[in-house]
Amino acid sequence: MKTRIKRTAPHLRVENFGPIKQADVTFGDLTVFVGPQATGKSILLQLVKLLVDTAYIKKEFNLAGVDWSGDFSGFLDVYFGEGMHALWEKDTRIAYNGVSVELPHRVEEKLALRQESMFYIPAQRVLALRDGWPSAFNYYDASVPFTLRAFSEHLRLLMSDFGADGTLFPVPRRLKSEFRSLLQSHIFPGFDLRIDTQHAQKRLVLASKEKGGGSLPVAVWSAGQREFVPLLLGLYYLMVPSKAPRRKGVEWAVVEELEMGLHPRAITVVMLMLFELMTRSYRVCISTHSPQVLDAVWAVQRLKEHGASASNLLQVFDVEQTQPMIQLAEKVIKRSMKVYYFDRTGGATRDISALDAAAEEEGESGWGGLTEFSGRASTAVARAVANSKKEAP
Repeated sequence: MKTRIKRTAPHLRVENFGPIKQADVTFGDLTVFVGPQATGKSILLQLVKLLVDTAYIKKEFNLAGVDWSGDFSGFLDVYFGEGMHALWEKDTRIAYNGVSVELPHRVEEKLALRQESMFYIPAQRVLALRDGWPSAFNYYDASVPFTLRAFSEHLRLLMSDFGADGTLFPVPRRLKSEFRSLLQSHIFPGFDLRIDTQHAQKRLVLASKEKGGGSLPVAVWSAGQREFVPLLLGLYYLMVPSKAPRRKGVEWAVVEELEMGLHPRAITVVMLMLFELMTRSYRVCISTHSPQVLDAVWAVQRLKEHGASASNLLQVFDVEQTQPMIQLAEKVIKRSMKVYYFDRTGGATRDISALDAAAEEEGESGWGGLTEFSGRASTAVARAVANSKKEAP
């Protein structure tokens, strides 16, 4: 039996960086960021990307002819996006793994070039396919965040890995057969994802499985299909079709707002695929506004506490209990999971990993505000029912 090597958990401490007044985050095998809009979830994830991939980012900018002329504010604008230089303040403090980081100095110093360590799937991923085909890094102007530009470039290069028939889904060896079956049912019912050529221009289409059924361009796909396809291609990039569990050099996988445009059943499939990334020893980070994602994390934690079996976990996700899925669930239950709430009021992050519904802290009992509405709705209805019974003759 192979022994899993325990990794040291990365730790990041940030003070006064944009909306983040204080963040103290220890990353698990899976780390989930929750909280209201514009509280710093994406900013913190992009900051981690900058810290672990500084040399790679600078190289990509240089190849694209992006020049910030030694101006740190200019660098922040081309990396985080136009106008984002205001993130940095005089009293900003950053420490990564216990070591203080002077970000302006780090951006300017000469660093040994390393392979990309973090693969980042941004919330704006749909823009990578707005014309039906991924755009090159330098297609975007300097106002667009680095993470979107780099993601689009990765997808563009990935397209060359597929066979001459142009089929992108379903493709043997790219995903577990169980995943392919679930995706066919909940994302692509009756269609295959293919590469088509129109007027000498390649484009992605959904091709009908029915004879003579034709194909659909990106513009007429459902919102969920448009959001999911770039996510799927990103997962293809990470789930290499070889004996190696991970893509060479890549240790982190970030997915922002995985739930966008997706039906709850499809969200379940995506969560299972992210669990697969964990079992391949990627350190997975996600941001979300979906209570269903925290439902999944809560279930894994409670099952782990009670020594439950892999079968119990698969019942939560309502998937067939095949041997590959049982092996996946057995590994997932052993992994560490962390959840952090980004509070708008004080600008601080809070560790709510216990996800205790009885906790005194509202941020934890309400799972970062994701269950506030359902809680108020239940309370209001219960009171109305009780009052109606009292008033009944």
